[in-house]
Parts: sequence; C-alpha cells; structure tokens
Amino acid sequence: MKKVGLISLGCPKNQVDAEIMLGYLTKAGFTITNKESEAEIAIVNTCGFINDAKEESVERIIEAVRLKENGSCKALIVAGCLSERYKEELIKELPEVDAFIGISEIEKIAEVCRRLIDNVGADPSVCPPNYGVAKDSIGSPLQVQEPSSRILINPQHYAYVKIAEGCNNRCSYCTIPSIRGSYKSREIESIINEVKQFVSNGVKEINIVAQDTTDYGLDIYKKRGLAELLKELVKINNQFWIRLLYTYPEHFNDELIDIIAGEDKICNYIDIPIQHIDDDILKSMKRSSTEKQIKSLIEKLRRRIPDIVLRTSLIAGFPGETEAQFKKLYDFVKEAEFHRLGVFAYSKEEGTPASKYKNQITQKIKDRRRNEIMRLQSGISLSKNRELIGKTLKALINGLSNETELLIDGRYYGQAPEVDGVVYINDVGADPRVCPTNMDEHYPALKSGDFVNVEITEAHEYDIVGKVI
Repeated sequence: MKKVGLISLGCPKNQVDAEIMLGYLTKAGFTITNKESEAEIAIVNTCGFINDAKEESVERIIEAVRLKENGSCKALIVAGCLSERYKEELIKELPEVDAFIGISEIEKIAEVCRRLIDNVGADPSVCPPNYGVAKDSIGSPLQVQEPSSRILINPQHYAYVKIAEGCNNRCSYCTIPSIRGSYKSREIESIINEVKQFVSNGVKEINIVAQDTTDYGLDIYKKRGLAELLKELVKINNQFWIRLLYTYPEHFNDELIDIIAGEDKICNYIDIPIQHIDDDILKSMKRSSTEKQIKSLIEKLRRRIPDIVLRTSLIAGFPGETEAQFKKLYDFVKEAEFHRLGVFAYSKEEGTPASKYKNQITQKIKDRRRNEIMRLQSGISLSKNRELIGKTLKALINGLSNETELLIDGRYYGQAPEVDGVVYINDVGADPRVCPTNMDEHYPALKSGDFVNVEITEAHEYDIVGKVI
C-alpha cells in the first residue's frame, strides 16, 4: 500500500486532528512513514492562528512542493486551519497542491488520498483541488476517533485528549471561532472511554485540551462540567497523571479547585491564559475577566493548593496599549511570579475586531515589550527552579535526552510536554563515563513512561537537573 508522510504544525489540538487522520489512513490500509523521502503522499496539517504560524505553514508547504517535484512524492495535500481559513487564496497561490482538506472534514482524508494516488484527482468531478472544504463546514460535528485507531505522533507514554472543539469566548483578537466554529463539547462517556483505552495501552499522562477546557459541557449539559469529568477520570485504575491545559480564569469555580486539590492523579499544574491585567485592555480584548478577578483567583489557587505550578500567556502591544498599561503588566508579572509564562507580540489578524482598532502599535514596540517581559520571566523561572534544589520530585521518564546521550530526561508534575522545560537526569547509578546509546542495554530498569523519584541538584532558567534515588 502507498506510503503517507504527515507534518503537523501548531498546537496540541491541531496535533490531535493529525493523529485522527493517521488513524483513518492506517485503517484504510495506507502505510505511515516519518521519512519524507519515502512518502508517496505528503500531508501538511497547517496552523493559521497568527502570522508567525501562517508563515511557518506556508514554508512547510513550499518544502513539500519541492519534495513532490524532486522526490518520490506523487501527491500533496494541505489540511488544517490554514486550509479552512484561506481556501480560495491557497488554491490560487499554490497550484502544486493537489487537495485542500478543512478541519471539519478530516474523516475524508483516506478517500482523498486514494483518489489522488489513483490519478483521478485531475478530474474536477471526482476530486477538485479544493475538495473537502465547504463554506458551510464551520460548526460541523467534533471529530472523535477511538484511540485504538488513533496514531500518536508524540512518545507513546503521553497523549492529548481533546474534550471540545471551537470557542464561544469571541475575544477581539482571535480567529478561532471563525475557523473552528462555536464551542462543541464531547459526550463525557466518549472522553472516559478514550482515556481508559489510552491508559490500558500504557499512556501515563493525559493532557486535557480544548480552546477553553473550563467551558466544557455548557453546550450539551447546560452547566460547566470539567470538575464532573475529572471526578470520573480519576476513578480509572492504573498509575497516570491528568494535566489541565487552556483553562480560562473567568470559568473557574470552587468545585474545580476542590477536585484538583484533592486528587493525586491530577497534576498541581494549571495553564491559565490571562492575556493582560489592565482592565481597559481586557475590555478591549473582549475578555470577561478583570484585574481583581484574576488576582483573586491566583491567590485562591495558591492558598488552596500550596505547591501549585501556574502557567499563563500574555499579549504585548495590543492596540492602544500605553506605556503605563504595559508597565502595569510588567509589574504584575514581577509580582505574580508565574512558574511558566509565554508572551506573544500582538498579531493583527484580518477579520477580527481588533484588526480594525485605531492606535495600532508598531512591530518594533511590540517586540520590545515582549522581550522585556521575557527577560523578566527568565529570572523568575530561574528563581522558582532554584527553590526545587534539594527536593525529591516524582518524574515521568521521557527517554534519552535529545541534547546528549549522556543524559536521560523526564518531567515532574510542574512541566507540561513540549512547552515547558525538563528534568535532566545525570545519575541513575550507572558509570557516568559510559555514553549510553540504548536505554534497554544501559538502564534496563529505567524506561520511557516510568515514574521515578528524582532529587534535584541543579537549576537553570527552564530546566532542572537531578539524580534518581
């Protein structure tokens, strides 16, 4: 059967879509390859959220076009958010692409591949270049596939579980509702079944994702049900972590805090994007939270869960942001001391209300403000990591480090995959002069997906170092 190679860009939610596509392709008999030179069909699953992401997506499409021209690749498919958002423009600008698949029709990926590889894609009546992307596709049902058929892109010991699609928040700077539609929750039974199967297959960390995980259930159960979902997930047997990502501050409640504080399976880690702290900017962003609410929530979380690790994301240089308002944000970052923090320079996205706001800020000023906060945060992160020296933490082993085969790396509960740092392990009882090239040979008792206790001995800005005890 023909070999298919897939490149997935963007956020974990986009990665879940890619893994579902791989599942459909495998079920249809296609062979999946991670070697670009072997792929007879190339798929680029794109991100179209902000300008940087769009530029990266276009670059990877152009690379795939070259592969099609010079290699074994016979067909090129572009999928994901960029296809959904810019279908007409992409068809005109990229005639080398054989098909475009929107995020709402990924279940057709195997059918499209089969038609293209059979050389019928050139017949517009069979498979036109814009096949799969319909103007009325926004708001179509959430794609769900059993994990037994889903092909994980990341290491097999952790998985992302998408509990909803789309968003109802309508922030003034964001394109997600126009790309992925309104909020659509999955049935709780479907999520529980997926997690059960993942855990039975050896997955040790479940990362809960949605555009806004705290809005889960409101559309189908008429009340927000993330706490209720967690109560059911922690009943699943086996040792594994549950991690919450993309939780919005305005939708937190005491029931959710109680379940996080009281259950060992739920990581004391919360990703809570606040975007800004100035009330006028928050109002202009069409965010529902206020400075008072944000500060109150942070204080409550730290009081109720003393070892909580908080991550947030901010936007610097939003239209109309004055130096005084930026200084207020900067001072808040210094005061709040988040363990993890990311800053985006505001990206003017066409079709959003904020793109029409007056007082747009120059890129130079936006970049300067972003860099100032990131420099501040690097010192805060280092200080927070130094507080861990001498402590013993449970860590989930990833495997041999990508930095050097002299190290193994893992993550403790305060480090989410891919976005945060790692725990480098430089002492597992083996001769440190040995350069391990195979964990099974050198560390037979230590495998990817194992939980181990690590004493922290060193701290850096984003990573920590320790030894197994």
